[in-house]
Amino acid sequence: MITLATAENSAVQLHPDDNVAIARVPVSEGLAVRVGGRELRARTMIPAGHKIALRPIAEGDNVIRYGQIMGRARVAIDPGEHIHTHNVVFEEGVRDYEFPAGDIAIAAAPADAPKFMGYAREDGRAGTRNYIAVVAASNCAAHTAELIAASYAGEALPANVDGIAAFPHGEGCGHAIGPDTAQLQRTLAGVLDHPNVSAAIILGLGCEVNQIDHYLGAGAPQSTTRTGRLIGMTLQSSGGTRATVDAARREIGRMIERAAEERRTPIPASKIVMGLNCGGSDSFSGITANPALGVCSDLLAAAAGSAVLAETTEIFGAEHLLVRRARNREVAEKLLGFVRGYKKYLSGFGGSFDDNPTPGNKAGGITNILEKSLGAVAKAGTSPMNDAVDYAERVTSPGFVFMNTPGYDPISLTGLAAGGANVIVFTTGRGSAIGFPTVPVIKVASNSNTFGRMRDNMDINAGRIADGEASVGEVGREIFALLLEVASGAQTSSERLGHHEFVPWRIGPVL
Repeated sequence: MITLATAENSAVQLHPDDNVAIARVPVSEGLAVRVGGRELRARTMIPAGHKIALRPIAEGDNVIRYGQIMGRARVAIDPGEHIHTHNVVFEEGVRDYEFPAGDIAIAAAPADAPKFMGYAREDGRAGTRNYIAVVAASNCAAHTAELIAASYAGEALPANVDGIAAFPHGEGCGHAIGPDTAQLQRTLAGVLDHPNVSAAIILGLGCEVNQIDHYLGAGAPQSTTRTGRLIGMTLQSSGGTRATVDAARREIGRMIERAAEERRTPIPASKIVMGLNCGGSDSFSGITANPALGVCSDLLAAAAGSAVLAETTEIFGAEHLLVRRARNREVAEKLLGFVRGYKKYLSGFGGSFDDNPTPGNKAGGITNILEKSLGAVAKAGTSPMNDAVDYAERVTSPGFVFMNTPGYDPISLTGLAAGGANVIVFTTGRGSAIGFPTVPVIKVASNSNTFGRMRDNMDINAGRIADGEASVGEVGREIFALLLEVASGAQTSSERLGHHEFVPWRIGPVL
């Protein structure tokens, strides 16, 4: 690990056009820095991950990182100066979109694709886990759902039954009927009818807006119909909380018996739907963890699996790069429609995309949302963008797919899981701690300091790239190998710690 800063290793220029370099280690005031054949001296102390000016930048001129505009100089900036929020202005700007002229064919799964040991489901999908889910239809059933799952604490379950997972939440009533309820229903349907779930209970109070009948019987959406694997119950018809717990346990007993008979079998990696997310990002995220995950995404896409990039707020300023990769004009327009829709959504509350970087992001060297987005999109690798889907919409296309979600991690992970992600890979620079009830979440640290400080939470250290101990490609292949192991049953750190965050996206008013 690099601990001593020298002129040669203290900073890195990511693209020949960049007028900034990134400090790999803290750079003391006056220290000589040699980048791209030029030598300069730091005019102030530059924290690790922060930017140092490589050449004079006049007031109003573009600040360039990743070969892209990430802001304008608020004042004249001299070589060796620290570049951050104090001297960079955020501007949304206008981007030129290079739309695809034709239609890129979606490649078929190769015959020699790698395999994992998973649960083959009747609908052709595959599970990486085998849970029984208890999903609350509304906040009024949330506590009982938790009691049902908690009643199994300490009980021995069959080896191939991963657990009884509760999905409590604060929604389901007081909703305006329309897009908001439709989105909640799509989210809960995706959780109930998930390849990692052997069977499920949808639990309501009985009088809420989100009635359990939506998920049951002939009136249910086709995607949520699982004969014999979905049971509906309400507290009002079952006799209250205690009686409902008892009734649910009787149903779950039968579900466990069937789940115990299900076995892992060899399944091609084309059945993996990998959710991509980043949280607590720092400036190293766009140098190490995110591009390494991009390598993994390309490997999975080559095997005809799906790599799903989320967080609409964290592609803003980089969406033009994704438009170039769209399979056709229709997919590109869908992506831009989500960006425009999100901008309108934010404006209704007086917000902007640049509200996204958190204090932790900025302390880690990220100056604004443009810089954050340019690093975030690296998670999706370089393969064509084959589809763009709305929040919690079922992912059906192989290869790189975009999903419209907020950047807020619990809500984003919920949308990815509801869309069918059976594994999620989550990169972090500051050290986010998060998981999901029924989907394993692999954590990739962007720097060795965070990996060491939060070792219990992290699965892979991509900080070795910045330390000069591994390449982006090597760490990307390491993530892909772990992806197959986790899909086959290996536990992640978030699973061992018992993380089970679940937060649906509430977009409408409270009535």
